[in-house]
Amino acid sequence: MEAAQLTLAIRSTLNTTRIIQQYMQHRNLAKRYRARRRRQRGHVRDQDMDTDFSESMGPANACIMVLMGQVHAVERQFWARETSTDWWDRIVLQVWDDSQWLRNFLMRKGTFMELCDLLSPALRRMNTKMRAALTVEKQVAIALWKLATPDSYRSVGNQFGVGKSTVGAAVMQVAHAIKDLLISRVVTLGNVQVIVDGFAAMGFPNCGGAIDGTHIPIVAPEHQAAEYINRKGYFSIVLQALVDHKGRFTYINVG
Repeated sequence: MEAAQLTLAIRSTLNTTRIIQQYMQHRNLAKRYRARRRRQRGHVRDQDMDTDFSESMGPANACIMVLMGQVHAVERQFWARETSTDWWDRIVLQVWDDSQWLRNFLMRKGTFMELCDLLSPALRRMNTKMRAALTVEKQVAIALWKLATPDSYRSVGNQFGVGKSTVGAAVMQVAHAIKDLLISRVVTLGNVQVIVDGFAAMGFPNCGGAIDGTHIPIVAPEHQAAEYINRKGYFSIVLQALVDHKGRFTYINVG
């Protein structure tokens, strides 16, 4: 027997041993529970006190059973639900024009690809033995679709051929990547004098920005709900933003 085959046989034997041990432990616990219940009720029989086969079943005996052929070794396998990504791969990426991208993702395809390039250092993942990693483009598309539409996580997952937990993870990861990589590049104060002159030309002298706030509705955490209720009676996080004379964000604060 070659070394690779011997290694595979040993691994299969160990995996099967673990399965046998778990099965015997469950049987042992179940029998002990039934015997205890009978003793509590006063119905104790001799066979209830017998030593169960599983009690004398140790790892060594299990290995002997496997090697003697009484139990067949089972190779461990991974399982994943089959999903379809044809809509994203063949329709959105290859067929949609800019008007469809604007209507569904609120940006053109060229802008979307540029955004993916900027976020790729934080979102690129390696494939594993269990499944292929989501591409950066697909992660960003899932997050944008969820943020731009009122669809549920389950609906977005069905649309892209992923699970709803994957949708939630993609939204959070893309949001963190934007915060870490793009906020400091996009939201900047700029040239203050140019901004003041711009507001003066609009009839607002000595003005360096327009400021306002808004409430972003949320589902409050159970243990901190009181900290998120606002004056209007619902749970939210407050966003304060400052823009220049052209409507560009120069400062934001969320909390």
